[in-house]
Amino acid sequence: MAVPESLSAAQARRVALAAQGFTDPRPGGSLDLRHLRRVLRRLHLIQMDSVNVLQRAHYLPLYSRLGPYPTALLDRAAYQRPRELFEYWGHEASLLTTDLQPLFRWRMQNAAEYAWGGMVRVAQQQPALVARVLGEVRDRGPLTAAQIEHDVPRSKDNWGWNWSAVKQALEWLFYTGQISAAERTTSFARRYDLTERVLPAEVLATPTPAPQDAFRALVALAARSLGVAAEPELRDYFRLPVAGFKQAVAELVEDRVLLPVTVAGWKGPVHLHHEARLPRRVGAATLVSPFDPLIWERARTERLFAMNYRIEIYVPAAQRLYGYYVLPFLLGDRFAARVDLKADRKAGVLRIPAAWLEPTADQEETAAALAAELHRLAGWLGLESVAAPQRGDLAGPLTSALKLASAGVP
Repeated sequence: MAVPESLSAAQARRVALAAQGFTDPRPGGSLDLRHLRRVLRRLHLIQMDSVNVLQRAHYLPLYSRLGPYPTALLDRAAYQRPRELFEYWGHEASLLTTDLQPLFRWRMQNAAEYAWGGMVRVAQQQPALVARVLGEVRDRGPLTAAQIEHDVPRSKDNWGWNWSAVKQALEWLFYTGQISAAERTTSFARRYDLTERVLPAEVLATPTPAPQDAFRALVALAARSLGVAAEPELRDYFRLPVAGFKQAVAELVEDRVLLPVTVAGWKGPVHLHHEARLPRRVGAATLVSPFDPLIWERARTERLFAMNYRIEIYVPAAQRLYGYYVLPFLLGDRFAARVDLKADRKAGVLRIPAAWLEPTADQEETAAALAAELHRLAGWLGLESVAAPQRGDLAGPLTSALKLASAGVP
């Protein structure tokens, strides 16, 4: 369906969901790399995060669009030859398709302008250490930080963001593109190796584009992934510098890659990708990760879905409104509920600390659809059962719906 120049909020929402792959048909039968690539061609990158209360963040966007799939497919694409993904700072820490690596060399080559303090200080103040760490990786890689740190004195406790000097040196080398993540350990630590031993030869041989050409290409990719977007959202997708971004937008508008549109209730310039489409309906019924590109820009989420969504991991427990690790539930083209979830792997149970109904959603329809989705999610996670929700205004109806779903009652 052609997209008009003036969109209602509902139309913009459907454009965005289509661009993100939520209107693509769910694959039947066994899933393979072709299905993975279909999603990656839409998203271009997947955000990573170390929190594992439910499932590692990078696995969830594929689940939301494909349904239960073998996570080994993503591991293979990211960490086995021929690699189709590589780790880098694309949005936050991300898995990006390998064809994007040349488009980020401007960031690697100007790392001192974009990287944060600790790693820049180590590069500037301890160049001998950085050279030594690079030599260790060259001679002994792939290696984790811990494997190198054993003989290097630490100046502070190595926890979280209080990185040791060795870890900071590794991250500087990673940010500058000299080393890459060859794999992840079971504890989710990066194992580093020389980039030339990680990325495909054809990627390494690709000429480095001028920075402005790279900005233009990245803005075009972001626009296609978002469908319709205000300028802050376009810039945020790949975290681009202001000046290069502004010029790229102007050039893409001039070339009609980006089409100016208006969306009811949106302020400032809004752009539609010229390939965007407006579906008549969206038939989704799936949970969405807090780190999914559909919702990672919270102001956009509020405008598209009239949903004030925040992740409350870092909020003190007594001050949380909805829970620790809350996933919105997409039903049709709206978020109908949000649920706090925890995978109790030892007990084999998907636990629901809280379940909440969104104001405009139908309680009975939402509870039934969410119950089916929670059983599906539990199966994908290898959990044997779904516990009753502990609190929230949807807890009662969802408890009843879960019992019916487990009994096979439609």
